[in-house]
Amino acid sequence: MMKRLLFFIFLLSFLKGQEKLPDMSVKLLNGKATNLYELLENGPVIIDFWATWCSPCKKLMKHLDKFHKHFNEYGLNVLAVSTDTPRSMGKVKSFIRSNKYDFLVGLDPNQQVMKKCKAEIMPTTIILDPGGNVIYRHQGYYPGDEEKILKIIHEYYDNQGIDYKKLS
Repeated sequence: MMKRLLFFIFLLSFLKGQEKLPDMSVKLLNGKATNLYELLENGPVIIDFWATWCSPCKKLMKHLDKFHKHFNEYGLNVLAVSTDTPRSMGKVKSFIRSNKYDFLVGLDPNQQVMKKCKAEIMPTTIILDPGGNVIYRHQGYYPGDEEKILKIIHEYYDNQGIDYKKLS
């Protein structure tokens, strides 16, 4: 019985270890670059892979911006990584500007960051704790998914004992 318990604990720690993202550099829409672990210094990070041609991506981004604006003062960063090609970068800039989004926008025209994060479809949303561990991963978007993301954010802050204002 004890051997089974130890094996189960080992297996869980092994699986959890597999869910840690490596540090990586991401070029930003403003021309600068950032590293993933720099963003994690302040708190959790939501990474969302999207493209201008993806209608579900655009629907989710409204909610991500709301989360960014509300929780940024509590350390949350949102990094929306565009997978558009270099030829459509103008569309990315105009889309972000016209919607007045405040979150960080990364550029991944060759899908290198996307591959490292094992994102396969648009949108893919990943929430990381400050240690770089994946605490949520979801591919696609259907109305209501934003409530699941919000629940994960609230659970993270509750579990950390951080005093914050809940978003409803």
